[in-house]
Amino acid sequence: MTDPRESVHKRRPTMGRVPKVTRADARAALRNPLAFIAERWTPEPRTVQRAALSAIVMSVLIVVTGGAVRLTGSGLGCPTWPKCTDDSLTATSAMGFHGAIEFGNRMLTYVLCAAVGWAIIAARSQKPYRRGLTRLGWAQFWIVMSNAVLGGIVVLVGLNPYTVAAHFVATSALIAVATVMWQRTREGDAPPRPLVGKAVQQLVWFLVAAAVLLILVGTVVTGAGPHAGDSSEVERMPVDWETVSKLHAVLAWIVVTLTFALWFVLKAVDAPRSPLNRTRELFLILLAQGVIGYVQYFTDLPEILVGLHMLGSALMWIWVLRVVLSLRERPQAVADVPGPAAEASLTKA
Repeated sequence: MTDPRESVHKRRPTMGRVPKVTRADARAALRNPLAFIAERWTPEPRTVQRAALSAIVMSVLIVVTGGAVRLTGSGLGCPTWPKCTDDSLTATSAMGFHGAIEFGNRMLTYVLCAAVGWAIIAARSQKPYRRGLTRLGWAQFWIVMSNAVLGGIVVLVGLNPYTVAAHFVATSALIAVATVMWQRTREGDAPPRPLVGKAVQQLVWFLVAAAVLLILVGTVVTGAGPHAGDSSEVERMPVDWETVSKLHAVLAWIVVTLTFALWFVLKAVDAPRSPLNRTRELFLILLAQGVIGYVQYFTDLPEILVGLHMLGSALMWIWVLRVVLSLRERPQAVADVPGPAAEASLTKA
C-alpha cells in the first residue's frame, strides 16, 4: 500500500512544449530558408570547421572516383546525360560493370552537393554572421553545378580530351575554394598580418605558378596518353606523349626545388612554425608523388599507380594553398572599446 503523502509530493512528468510554427514562420522559411535556420541554430566553431573540411574531402574523393571511371574504361558507361541511357535515368543490369562505375560517380556528385550545402548552412548560421565565409561556400556550389554540366558535355562529345582536361581543372578550382574556406573557418575577420617578408611571399607565388603549370601540363599528359577513358576509339590530344611527359617531369622538379628553397629560406629567417610545417609537409608529398610518377612511367602506366598519382595531385594542390595561407594570420576582429581613462573623460564632459 502506497503512502498518500507520496502522491501529494510526487511531481507528475511533464512534456516539453513544442514550439508553434505560424504561417508567418512558414512563409519566412520558404522565402529564405537559410535565414530561417540561422535564427534557430548557432553551430559551434568546430562544427563549421568540420563542415568545411567535409567539402574538401568530397572534392578529393570526386577526383579519385573520376579517375577510376577513366582508368576502368567506364567513361561512356552511361552513354548520355543527364539520363544514363535514352530510356533510363539509372544504370541497368545490362550495362554491366562500366555502367555501374559511371553512374556511381554521378551519384557521388549529390553527396558532394550535400557536403557543400552543409558548409553553406553552417557558415550562414555562425554567430556573428561572416558574409565572406558564406560566399566561399556559395562559390563552391556554383563551381559544382557548372562542373556537373561540363561533365555532361564530356559524355555527349564522346570524352573529348580538351573537355576532360577542363573538367579536371574545374575540380582543382573547387578544391582551391574549399581549402580557402576551411582555412578561413579557423581564422578571424581582422585584416591579414604577414608573418614573412615580401621576398618570401614572392618566392611562394612563384611556387604557386609552377604548381598551376604542373597541373595544366598533367592534364595534357593524360589527354595524350593511353588511358582514354573508354574501350572504344577516343580522340587524343595531337602531341607527342613522351615529350609532354618529360616536360611534366621538369615542372615537377621545379616545384620540388622551389619548395626546398622556401623551406631553407624560412629556416634562415627564423619564420614561425606554421609556414615551416606546411612547407615540410608539401615537400614530403612532392617526394611521394615523384616516386609514384617515375614508377608508373617505367611500368607502362598501371591503373592503380595512375589513380594514386591523381590523388597525389589533389593533395599537392591543397598543400601548396596551405603554404600560401600559412604566410599570414588573421586574428579575431575586436571592436574598439573605450578604456577607463577615456570613459572618465567622457563622463566629465
